[in-house]
Amino acid sequence: MAAMSAAPVNLINVEDAVITYGEKSILDHVSLGLNVGDRVGVVGRNGGGKSTLLGVLAGTRDIETGRVTRANDATLGFVGQAPAPLPGVTIRERIVGDVPDHTWASDSRIRDILTGLLGGYDDVLLNRTLGNLSGGERQRVELARVLVDSPDIIILDEPTNHLDVEGVAWLAAHLVGLKGRAYVVVTHDRWFLDEVSTDTWEVVHGKVESYEGGYSAFVLAKAERARQSQAEEARRANLLRKELAWLRRGPPARTTKPKFRVAAANELISREPPPRDDIELMKFAGSRLGKRVFELEDVTLRVGDRTLVDNVTWNIGPGDRVGILGPNGAGKSTLLNALLGDRELDGGRIRTGSTVKPVLLAQRLDDLPADDRVLESVERVARYVDLGKAGEISASSLCERLGFTGGAQWTRIGDLSGGERRRLQLTRVLMSGPNVLMLDEPTNDFDVETLSALEDLLDGFAGTLLVVSHDRYFLERVCTTYRAVLGDGQVRDLPGGVDEYLQLRQGVSLATTKGASVAPAAPAKAGLTGGERRELSKQLASIERKIAKRQSEAEALHASLAEHATDADRLLADTAALREVEASIEELEQEWLAIAERLEG
Repeated sequence: MAAMSAAPVNLINVEDAVITYGEKSILDHVSLGLNVGDRVGVVGRNGGGKSTLLGVLAGTRDIETGRVTRANDATLGFVGQAPAPLPGVTIRERIVGDVPDHTWASDSRIRDILTGLLGGYDDVLLNRTLGNLSGGERQRVELARVLVDSPDIIILDEPTNHLDVEGVAWLAAHLVGLKGRAYVVVTHDRWFLDEVSTDTWEVVHGKVESYEGGYSAFVLAKAERARQSQAEEARRANLLRKELAWLRRGPPARTTKPKFRVAAANELISREPPPRDDIELMKFAGSRLGKRVFELEDVTLRVGDRTLVDNVTWNIGPGDRVGILGPNGAGKSTLLNALLGDRELDGGRIRTGSTVKPVLLAQRLDDLPADDRVLESVERVARYVDLGKAGEISASSLCERLGFTGGAQWTRIGDLSGGERRRLQLTRVLMSGPNVLMLDEPTNDFDVETLSALEDLLDGFAGTLLVVSHDRYFLERVCTTYRAVLGDGQVRDLPGGVDEYLQLRQGVSLATTKGASVAPAAPAKAGLTGGERRELSKQLASIERKIAKRQSEAEALHASLAEHATDADRLLADTAALREVEASIEELEQEWLAIAERLEG
């Protein structure tokens, strides 16, 4: 008799939780659980309740009704977006307490955490007090503290906000390597979500929808749910039309209908959803750029006694889509300001095309009058913007497309959240109709839906795009070429993209890595006889046929899932069968890869 698998060990259980803010339900009768080994990424719109949900899980936010239970012996670590300053406490005291240096310094795990998040663990660094740190530095210290403590439950609210590309990669690898721990992470960094999450919770309209898999799986699953929902909505709308037609049918003398039919029709009408409040970014055609955008000739930029850019020559042409990578403080923002002409050069010159109309979406939020209204602020940039073939669009219409619908256009700027202020900043930038768009950390404060909409806009942007970002997913989604600004005077080309940048920062050359893998190819190839190669080729062909067959089975199961969406038993059976088929495909693909490598070797 087969051994039964152990039941999951529950760490936190939320039952029927309710939290309201005014008339808005932040959490509307939410029930969920967190078990040992769960790795959950949380997504949703800004202001939708993600941080509130984390507060409930961490015990820092009370619920109005419902119940939250936690395992008595489970330890918990929580890092919010704005840790307290604790001015008199040093970094050493906050992270390792009164543990002697020789004790914690001999632990390779602790050394790795301090290096990965703080860049080292020397006395000068560890003796700094928290009161003298920036908000991002304090958050990294808190993150290091929690990871050093290694609690059973780790809850992180936007941990990637103040990390560069290397820091995000390190944190992802560290979390994935944790065993016997559960964690819940809110972040807009979709690459990070894919790396660390095995489940995704979407906080939407007061509910928490659960999806299996990371961000990519979440997008696919949500698209499938939307497709099924649309089919159901089409059937419901057709029934609605029939009911309304029935109510209107017949001469006046026969229009008195049974009350239950009238009630049924009215119920259908009342369930008709309001117009969707989606964020739709405009696609515009700017002025033609001509042949020249920016030509840098022997450009030098210094800050104090540091040379950030030294005698750099670089031609940025029309239609270029460049991702600019580098550690914090290396000079990326300084370079953008120099291109704009807002920063004097310390050497060389920049020739700018006569038709270039550049605009920068900066990290710093615009200092706008708090009493101004959203629409007033946008109209101060322009009342209309030319959309090319679509004609002109008013400031009000653009605001609506960017999520400021109805009365939200008359909200005081002082009452906007950080994410809403960032959206307003984006709206004002787009209203100016640039043909060179510079984005400096554009993903800060944007939720995943806004980022997806922004990426959709940039797909159709007929101009030059320069992006400074630590968000790997965003960079790889919108950029085609990459440059590294490392603060050592050089601006390096990165034909290998973000992977090459990470290897460069680790002191490993991409060319060397590739060379090492290619070098042994000749002798390995010579080691196979003609008969062996023919046999391996036959095995490959056989595996390919098996994969094709299993993929057909998977497609049939997907179709069955869509067809029997309301049959719970059938759904469970089809889902189990689909998982088995997908596991088989993965196993066959690994087998195929191993044989292919032998042939190539």
